[in-house]
Formats: sequence, C-alpha cells, structure tokens
Amino acid sequence: MQFILEVLKGIWESSGFSLLSWQNGVMFLVAFVFFFLAIVKKFEPLLLVPIAFGMILANLPGTDIMLDVTGGQLGDLSGAATVAGAHWYESGVLRILYVGVKSSVFPCLIFLGVGAMTDFGPLLSNPVSLILGAAAQLGIYVAFIIAIVLGFAPNEAASIAIIGGADGPTAIFLTSKLAPSLLAPIALAAYSYMALIPIIQPPIMKALTTKKEREVKMVQLRTVSKAEKIIFPIVVLILVALILPSVAPLLGMLMLGNLFRECGVVERLSDTAQNALMNIVTIMLGVCVGATANGQDFIQVKTLMIVGLGLIAFCLSTAGGVLIGKFLYLVTKGKINPLIGAAGVSAVPMAARVAQNEGRKYNPTNFLLMHAMGPNVAGVIGSAVAAGFLLIMFG
Repeated sequence: MQFILEVLKGIWESSGFSLLSWQNGVMFLVAFVFFFLAIVKKFEPLLLVPIAFGMILANLPGTDIMLDVTGGQLGDLSGAATVAGAHWYESGVLRILYVGVKSSVFPCLIFLGVGAMTDFGPLLSNPVSLILGAAAQLGIYVAFIIAIVLGFAPNEAASIAIIGGADGPTAIFLTSKLAPSLLAPIALAAYSYMALIPIIQPPIMKALTTKKEREVKMVQLRTVSKAEKIIFPIVVLILVALILPSVAPLLGMLMLGNLFRECGVVERLSDTAQNALMNIVTIMLGVCVGATANGQDFIQVKTLMIVGLGLIAFCLSTAGGVLIGKFLYLVTKGKINPLIGAAGVSAVPMAARVAQNEGRKYNPTNFLLMHAMGPNVAGVIGSAVAAGFLLIMFG
C-alpha cells in the first residue's frame, strides 16, 4: 500500500497540476476571452486564435515549451541560465521558433505579405490621405512623453509608444532593437489591440464627430494608372530608406510585396506572398507572441503599465486621425468624412473596415471603404517612418 501511495504521489508531483499557479489561471482566462472574441464575435480570428493558443501552451507547467538552454541567446524573456553541454536545438520548440520574432524575420515576412495584398491606388488617387495617416501617429509621440514621465528609459518609452501605430510587425521590429526585454508584453499588446479595433475605435469615432459629419458621402476616387502603381513602391522605398536607412528591411519587404502585386509579371510570387507565406508566418508569429505571456513573467506592475500605455497610445492615434479628418471636413466644405481619419492607424484592412461599417450605420448608401484605405495604407508607411525616427534617436 505504501508503494502505491508513493507512486501516486510521484505521479502527482511530476504532473502539471501540482505546478499550476494563480498566474497561470489568470492567463488561461485571458486566453478564453480571446477565443470568445475570435470564434464567437469573429474579431480578427486569424490573430486571436493562434495568440490565445500560444498563451495556453506557455502556461502549461512542466512542458518547457519556451525553455531556453542557451542562456537567453534565443530571446530575452526571463533571463534563462545556460545549461552546461546543452545545444540550442534542445530548447523548447516555441522558443526556437521565437528566434523569428526576436530577429525580426517574421515581421519582415509579414510586411512582404501585407504589401502583396495592399492596393496603394486609394492613396495615390487622394494624396490628402497622407495627412490623415500622419495624424494617426499622434498617440505614438504622446505615449512616449507619458512613458518618460512614468519613469521608463527613453528606449523603453519609444518601444511602448510604437504600439499606438497599431502595427504588430513594426512594434516587434523596433522593440527587438531598442528594448528586447520588453518584447513579450509589447508584442502581445500590439497584436491584441489590432484585433480589438472593432471594439476600441467606434466609441472614439462617435464621440469626436457629429451625425452630420458621419453621414457625409464622398465622391468616387479617380482611376490610378498601372504605371503609377509600379513606380510608387520603388520611389517610396528609395526616398524613405535614404532618409531613414534603419527602416529599410521593413519598408523594403512591404514595397517588394506591393511590386509583386502591381507589376503583373510575377503572379506566382504575388500569390505565394499573399496566401501560403502569409498564412504560415501568421500562425508561427501568433503562437510565439501568445507563448511569451507566461503568467509568472507577465503579471507584473511594469507589464500592466505597458499594456495600459499601449491602449492610451492607440486611442490617441485614433483620435488624432479623426480630429484631422474633422479639420479637412471644414477645409473642403463637407467633402471629406472624418470617420476615414480613424483608418490612419496602420492595421490593414481592419481599421478601414471599421470606418466603412460606422459610416454605413448613419448613411446606408455610403461606401467609405476605398476612401478609408488611403489613410490606412498611409498609416503603414507612417508607423514605419515613426519607427525609423525612434531608432535614429534612441538606437
């Protein structure tokens, strides 16, 4: 009998149940909320489902799925100690995949896919969209100041502030260079807020605009020639990279993907970037980002401050775009619907769809999607430029 009890005790002590903490339980609840939003509410399931699943994997005690035996060389998450005689391939499988996040390989590949799926036509046909895209970066700079006041170092403040651009790949790219130790909470916050755009943005849009402004029906955009679409990504890359060389990897992949789409002679490459490659990298990036949310490391005051500052940055960016939209509404004597300013955050095409849906609520005949795509793609460029500026300042 004593032997059986000792065996049962050994099984219990070696099981994950004996190692579960309340922090793991909290992260399970957060993961279940994400599953609910993704599966039931259909809020960006391509992001939230892998992120939520990664959270669960990381918070299952004893699995060592994020174990690093190289002393932190595979990613600065919890300062792992080097295991004597161990090789990198003995680390946890997700920690090995996490190298793609830490090295910015995944963010650059995501931008390649985004570029292949993006039509810059609305931006070219209505260049005023650049103003809205720039205005929607307001939250980045305000959040930076707030983070400094709260005691964060300048490089940490810059990394936190970039969450306001609502651009997960850019946030990862910048943070991996300026503040690698904060990569886990910043990446999770950035992708979570991107997915929650349909919840966060509408109240801000409604609070800052009048019913008359929300009902504005915009005129049809001009047709953009194929030559313009081919020249645009090449010229933008050259100009921006000459000014901000540090952002060339990210912006270069974005413009390469767009050139695949527009040149018309590499359909196979464009299709691969838009579909197969994009889907594969999204799965790996989402799971790895979710797996950084280990309860013991994640539930800390500093982490919660980062998440809160990210939300402030995102809300202020949305407000900045809408307010400049209101200004353009006045300047053009009612020809621009201020709602499209909210699409200036760079979450493509989520923010543009939100502007479209909100506009249709107040004017069922309104079709703002293509108009909103102008500021939306301008925001992608704007957030990359902001990241390059912050890299020059604090890198």
